[in-house]
Amino acid sequence: MTKYLHTMIRVTDPEATIAFFKLIGVEETRRFDNEAGRFTLIFLAAPGQEGVAEVELTYNWPPQDGSDPETYSGGRNFGHLAYRVENIYETCQAIMDAGHVINRPPRDGHMAFVRTPDGISIELLQEGSLEPCEPWASMENTGSW
Repeated sequence: MTKYLHTMIRVTDPEATIAFFKLIGVEETRRFDNEAGRFTLIFLAAPGQEGVAEVELTYNWPPQDGSDPETYSGGRNFGHLAYRVENIYETCQAIMDAGHVINRPPRDGHMAFVRTPDGISIELLQEGSLEPCEPWASMENTGSW
């Protein structure tokens, strides 16, 4: 039997990415440092989803020789991660208040897109339905999502 385990994304600033995911209610569940391989794996999950549906953040440590660390750019072949939230308006407001851009605002009260500090697209979906309301209903898209 096949079971979904996790999706891995590479990150350049683990703490900034963890702080971003906390804004949508996703928490760190465990972390592994690999000294020999010079990387850290950090697993995140929504409450009750630990070990069921997780995101693995992979942080490759900077080279020991002092050369530039790896950088990443998102490929369009990776679409997005999706999370259902209790109140999409409150979640988007918290994300904006923390200094992040809402790329596709929740104009319909149902769906929004944002990006992590490393540019990974995150789809937010409303649990149930909310009536469209301002300022969201008239907000334009920003950038790509």
